[in-house]
Amino acid sequence: MSAQPDHTPAAPYAPAPGAPAELLAQLRADRRAERWVPAFEREWAAALEESRRTFSLNTLYEVVHVWQARLVSAPAVDAFTASGHDESGFMDMAELRGRRRR
Repeated sequence: MSAQPDHTPAAPYAPAPGAPAELLAQLRADRRAERWVPAFEREWAAALEESRRTFSLNTLYEVVHVWQARLVSAPAVDAFTASGHDESGFMDMAELRGRRRR
């Protein structure tokens, strides 16, 4: 018998009922709409199917939370990119972990 719970933990908060529609409107108004809208729609459709299968809204809530966070952080990412900081010196964490194992 497994000690793992047989349910998914609840999301930190439930978004408002109209949050997905408002989020989609914001995504459509963003300059990244060409990429972001189809990605959101794919993730939403997959979450909807998961919700139907599991009778849980957590996956739908997670999609909304993740995309809200992307929208909120987009200006900071744009500012960093526009600042000209050179990020070529960064390493992939998987590569770094691989070096420690040797």
